Amino acid sequence: MPQPDPLGKGPPEPPKRRALLRLTPNPGPDAAAALHQLATMVRFALIVTIAVLAIWLVGDVMAIIFASALLAIILHGLARPLQRRFGLPHSLAVGTVMLIIIGLLTLLIWSNGPAIAEQYLTLKHALTAQAGGLRAKLGNNVLGRMLLEHFPHGLTGERSMLGSMGVGLAGSVTGLLSSALGVLGVIVVIVVAGFYFALSPSLYVDGFLRMVPISHRDRVRRALIVAGTTLWAWTAGQALDMLVVGVLSAVGLAILGVPLALALGVVAGLCNFIPYIGAILGAVPALLLALSVGTRTTWAVLILYSVIQFLEGNVLAPLIQKRAVRMPPGVAILAQTVFSSILGVPGLILASPLTAALLKVMDTNLPPYHPAPEETLENPAPAMTDKA
Repeated sequence: MPQPDPLGKGPPEPPKRRALLRLTPNPGPDAAAALHQLATMVRFALIVTIAVLAIWLVGDVMAIIFASALLAIILHGLARPLQRRFGLPHSLAVGTVMLIIIGLLTLLIWSNGPAIAEQYLTLKHALTAQAGGLRAKLGNNVLGRMLLEHFPHGLTGERSMLGSMGVGLAGSVTGLLSSALGVLGVIVVIVVAGFYFALSPSLYVDGFLRMVPISHRDRVRRALIVAGTTLWAWTAGQALDMLVVGVLSAVGLAILGVPLALALGVVAGLCNFIPYIGAILGAVPALLLALSVGTRTTWAVLILYSVIQFLEGNVLAPLIQKRAVRMPPGVAILAQTVFSSILGVPGLILASPLTAALLKVMDTNLPPYHPAPEETLENPAPAMTDKA
């Protein structure tokens, strides 16, 4: 039996226990920091995994929620100048912005609705006919026939990719949910939900924060504010980008003598909401119609769109990234691929703003990594080169 301690502090430690205590390292501040960083990474990985699973299982609903939140952010951003300039309450300013938008759309449809519908139908029939001609030309050579073997139904016919572009985009806006409500019903849900989100943003944000642990509510609230600010800056910049690209495309196509230049300019501007891939989608209809004019016009249209995209990428895009967040092209394209594979066309449309918000939240909450110049992958250090 161990002998009692004469100072009254209890029996001494057994020899084996003292040996174990000597072998156990004392965790210092560096080890504690590393453990905390590891726990943070594990939590972040779990959150990302849960988010991906949620998108995979109920992606249609989450796409509608995000679209509604994006519309609410736009309404909120447009209402702020009215609040500052005229001193209107928030709800009244949001309602005024909504009425102005509805009034402008109603006036546009009332005055130019038939012309817009006629332009759309004419563009659709022209693209279908031109796609059929392109298919016939491709069938005259070996390389063209090889392409047609891989895309046998994508260039012509009533169910072709180009001929049914409008129907395809509309039919896949929200996947299964759109089959029950219809495209018009989904749009109404997004508009109504976005309007109520914009009327009382604190109500819905606080309700969401009730599902977050108390210790993390302040951080999540700050992250939501950062994401909202980023989405407004990105959307405002992208709207300017779309307007400039659409106007330049329409004017340039009209000068080159391409038919339906105004409709093609609108298509180019709308497609430019999707970075990188949208530029290609917007140029394809113009190139197809330019083929009906001549080969020289087709090359001129290709040069026109290349110049416009060069100006957009080197002048407008840096201004947008300065206000919002810098999105590397590889990250943007991968995000569009992932979200479009999960959600279809809605994922392709919403991938860029969602990725911009996530990148800004990460930049705000995670410390950046600043390697030494000699440790960069572009300029590997001698030690790294020797090891390789």
